[in-house]
Amino acid sequence: MISLDNRRIAILTDTGFEEIELTSPKKALEDAGAVVEIVSLKGTVQAWNHDHWSLELKATVDLNEASPEDYDALMIPGGVINPDEMRRHPEYIAFAQHFLETGKPLAAICHAPQLLIETGMLSGREMTSFHSIRTDLKNAGVIWEDKVVVVDNGLITSRSPEDLEAFNAKMIEEFAEGQHKTRGAFTHEIGE
Repeated sequence: MISLDNRRIAILTDTGFEEIELTSPKKALEDAGAVVEIVSLKGTVQAWNHDHWSLELKATVDLNEASPEDYDALMIPGGVINPDEMRRHPEYIAFAQHFLETGKPLAAICHAPQLLIETGMLSGREMTSFHSIRTDLKNAGVIWEDKVVVVDNGLITSRSPEDLEAFNAKMIEEFAEGQHKTRGAFTHEIGE
């Protein structure tokens, strides 16, 4: 089994994440030995489970007090509401952008790549997502693939909860590898 001992992982989320897309990766990361912290602008975030509101989780760290430099990797759960809410706030965008700029591993499932579009740093990246945001990603310059999991230089993406087993395994593998070389991507100013 791959060990993530001494690795500090951020889960970036707001209210409206798909429950299993946070709880399953979080458990897999913790089982591998990682310290996992939920980072959010809200003190408590609520999950969506298929067609209804479900569990509430306390954020471990307030995003306004969090430093992305303190984390070895980032995981972003999907859900229809969560990424759309996060992409409205420059604090979430900047936090995620740090991982793309530095080559630290970043895992995003389902609708989560919507947040990453706002960084302006996806052009030329190979990714997958929930099918309904495929066009959004292609318009951002992504080479979109309909696969269970796609890895591009430490960026791990999957399509839906049905892909969680493969997503979790590949996420742990990439998080264990650590920082990747960056592609010299430009820095996008948030708000441009």
